[in-house]
Amino acid sequence: MRKPSILKYLANNRSFAYGISTLFLLLSLLLGISIGTVQVPFMSTILIVGHEILPIINMNSVDPMHTNIVLNVRLPRVILASLVGAALAIAGAAFQGLLRNPLADPYTLGVSSGASVGAVITLFFQLSIPFVGSFTLPLMSILFSFVTIFIVLNFARKIEKSMRVETIILTGIIFSSFLSAIISLMIALTGDELRQIIGWLLGSVSMRGWVYIKIIMPFLLIGSAILLFNAKELNAMSFGEEKAHHLGVNVHRRKMLVLTAGSILTGSAVAVSGTIAFVGLVIPHLTRLLWGPNHIHLLPLSILTGSGFLVLADLVARTIISPTELPIGVITALIGAPIFALILMKSRSERSD
Repeated sequence: MRKPSILKYLANNRSFAYGISTLFLLLSLLLGISIGTVQVPFMSTILIVGHEILPIINMNSVDPMHTNIVLNVRLPRVILASLVGAALAIAGAAFQGLLRNPLADPYTLGVSSGASVGAVITLFFQLSIPFVGSFTLPLMSILFSFVTIFIVLNFARKIEKSMRVETIILTGIIFSSFLSAIISLMIALTGDELRQIIGWLLGSVSMRGWVYIKIIMPFLLIGSAILLFNAKELNAMSFGEEKAHHLGVNVHRRKMLVLTAGSILTGSAVAVSGTIAFVGLVIPHLTRLLWGPNHIHLLPLSILTGSGFLVLADLVARTIISPTELPIGVITALIGAPIFALILMKSRSERSD
């Protein structure tokens, strides 16, 4: 009998998977907080953050300037990047499982473009919903992202009643292009708000502060909780809706829950960071290749990996041509596009073999 390879053994070892993913996230956070124009020693970073968690930790050896940099500048930025990465990654993993296609993600389905339209409208008209205040931006983004995915699915159903995955994705790409044209039109009509909208669209977590963390946090918790509670149903639906129905899954209800949760996550992420591509496409696919397709583990592992990835991408964006910063979306595209191309070529060669 052939013995399983060490890689296969490690992939099936869930404790190892969670340990590696958690370590990756923690190292990413440490690097993201410590490295910058002013270098903060790793031990100082650990002491500063540790002191915020446990005030009994001695801070006498830490430079007060480093404390100010870590707590007021880098820590909120790094935390926000990790939350955005988590939201996009778990949303992408859920969409890929629901539609049974590795090309499905918030961007190819038009969800992020819809969220962007909602955010741009909010910024363009300086909207503020009464009694909501700072939550107007994410609520508008979520509303438009949900409306977009609803229109995409209904349009795909009118084209083809069976709603093949390819039809849904092509419909999403069409609507995404249309919504991008609307955004371009609004930018062309913009006056003083042009710089703010352009900067937001390029994708960034710079100078957002703790306020933006408070904005995304409740939506991230709600959206992630919905998806995690539907992990078993996603496993069933990944084999096809008909099989899932025979297994006792209320397919329509579960599909709407997954799409709603994905819209909440995407809308809130886009609202606080702008458009950041490829996180929801590449990270879930890589996680699935490494640790398997079981959504009970795939979803939380995507959260950990997506968080760490976007923290590192933001670190590269602000240090590669320091003191000038690149939009984080540029870095994720430069990293994500080649990786995804390699994944596609590998999967195709495996199918041909």
